[in-house]
Amino acid sequence: MDAMNLSTHISSKFNEELELVRNEVLAMGGMVEQQVRDALTAAVESDNKLAQAVLSSDARINEIEMRIDEDCARIIAKRQPTAGDLRLMLVIMKAIGDLERIGDEAERIAKVALESFSNKQQKDLLGNVDNLGRLVLAMLRDTLDAFARMDVEAALKVHQEDQRVDREYEALMRLLMTYMMEDSRSIPKILNVMWAVRSLERIGDRCQNVCEYIMYLVKGTDVRHIEYEEMEEKMRGDEEE
Repeated sequence: MDAMNLSTHISSKFNEELELVRNEVLAMGGMVEQQVRDALTAAVESDNKLAQAVLSSDARINEIEMRIDEDCARIIAKRQPTAGDLRLMLVIMKAIGDLERIGDEAERIAKVALESFSNKQQKDLLGNVDNLGRLVLAMLRDTLDAFARMDVEAALKVHQEDQRVDREYEALMRLLMTYMMEDSRSIPKILNVMWAVRSLERIGDRCQNVCEYIMYLVKGTDVRHIEYEEMEEKMRGDEEE
C-alpha cells in the first residue's frame, strides 16, 4: 500500500485485503478509461462495430462495481475498521460509483456512432467533439493516476482542469445550436450529438468527485461544494504552517 501513501492509518491485519481491493479499483478505472476512449473513437469515426463493443462492455463494468462493493462490505463487517481505515472504505465505494457512471456516459457517447453523418459540416462537428473528448480523456487518466498515488497536489490540478472542459463544452453547445438553426433537418442528429457532448462534460464532473475523495482521504477534510481557492487553501494549509 506504499503507492497509496496510507501506511499511517491502515491496519496490518487487513493490509493484503485492502491491496486486493485497490488493485480491483485501478483495474476498473483502466477499463472505464478504455471504454470512454473507444466510445469517442466510435463516435468520431462512425464505427458501428466499436460502438456495439462499448455498449456490450458496460455489463462487465457493472459486475466489477458490485464485486468491489461486496468486498468492501465484507471487510467492514469482518475487520470493523475505525477512523482512517473506515474512511478509506467509504472513499473506495464512492469512487467506484463515479467510475460506473462514467461507463454509463461512455455508452451514450457510443450511440452517436450509430447515426449517419454524411455532409462535411456534420463531420467537422464530430471533429470538435473529438477535441473536447481528448481533454476529458486526459482528465480521466490524470484522475486515475492521482487516485493510484493518493496525490493531493495532482488531485487539485485535475480538479481545476474541469474549468477548461466546461469552457469547451459551452462553446461546443453554442456551435451545435447554430447548426440546428441553420438547417432544421439536422436537428434530430444534432440533438444526439448534444447528448454525447453533455456526457463528456459529466465525465469531467465525475473526475472532480474522485479528486475530492482523494483530498478527503489524505487530509480528512470534506472539500465538496466549495470554491477552488478555498479548497486549495485547505489542502495546502498544513504545509504552510
